[in-house]
Amino acid sequence: MTRAAGRPAGRPQGRLEGRTAGRRAGRHPGRLRRTLLAGLVAAAVVFPVSAAAPPDVPAPPPAVLAEQAPLQARYAANRADLAEAGRMARDAGRTGRAAKLRAMEADGTARFLAFDGRGRGRAVEVLGDLETADRVAVLVPGSDTTLDTYQRFRAGAVALQQRLRAAHPRSAVVAWLGYDTPGTVSATVLTADRADAAAAELGPFLARLGRAAAPGARLSLLCHSYGSVVCARTATGPEVGDMALFGSPGTGAGSAAELPTGARVWAGRGGADWIGHVPHVRLGGIGFGTDPVDPAFGARLFAAGPGGHSDYLKPGTTSLDSLTRIVLGHDPEVPHA
Repeated sequence: MTRAAGRPAGRPQGRLEGRTAGRRAGRHPGRLRRTLLAGLVAAAVVFPVSAAAPPDVPAPPPAVLAEQAPLQARYAANRADLAEAGRMARDAGRTGRAAKLRAMEADGTARFLAFDGRGRGRAVEVLGDLETADRVAVLVPGSDTTLDTYQRFRAGAVALQQRLRAAHPRSAVVAWLGYDTPGTVSATVLTADRADAAAAELGPFLARLGRAAAPGARLSLLCHSYGSVVCARTATGPEVGDMALFGSPGTGAGSAAELPTGARVWAGRGGADWIGHVPHVRLGGIGFGTDPVDPAFGARLFAAGPGGHSDYLKPGTTSLDSLTRIVLGHDPEVPHA
């Protein structure tokens, strides 16, 4: 669940609170289910469906390298795939996708651990020197993050890396678009199906990343919106010290203690984030349950300032400062009561 700039078309529907929610759940389960769906969808209508590329966008299959392949060889192979995907898109008349891929190439030095230009696409980019980094942040995005919207996601990674580098030169950020994100206006965004599939990929990736970074490197998972559902379902090893959930619709778990991680779990929400109005309930496989910023969830709360759903990694924000401190192993400012 990501939000483009601008205001939502309408106010979120179906807000459920306290005892009223419990009574409705008992007396009118069908009505509550419809209310939940309406509320989630109404709050989520924030990005044009047309932004998603059709599934037949031409591109070469991803490069296949041995796990022990040097990072520089991996970067070179994926840069070549990126360039070829841009050429194929241009030749097929997909000028919009071709332009997006040219932007991803930047000055020809972009470093991708993985790249797949087919369909909506996947990309895992490294900002900073991974081999010397002892502080590594892994950003996991929410819905409607594709190769066509990648620069918006990348901008947050760049802002975070600039803050980290200023405070701790041996740091790196990994922008992990390593899963097929759900569409914002779709049934998939209301369930954990995409998150379960993504978590099965993210867990092993984190273990490999820990081996690729500097010895003893500390990894942090920073998870936005639907990405927080992914992170909350990802089994992590000792290399992951912190998990931060922000702009979260919920995780599907009742408490932080239920998550399959030994990391410290943090949660924050901006004062103007519309997702706070989404009903934090779960019926069957629909919805994500307890709000991570609810004290009952048991996460450590961090100050996220007055920003909206797309503002957490913007330069100069309280939320960016808090997330930087979490990655560096410091306690961030707590939100005011």
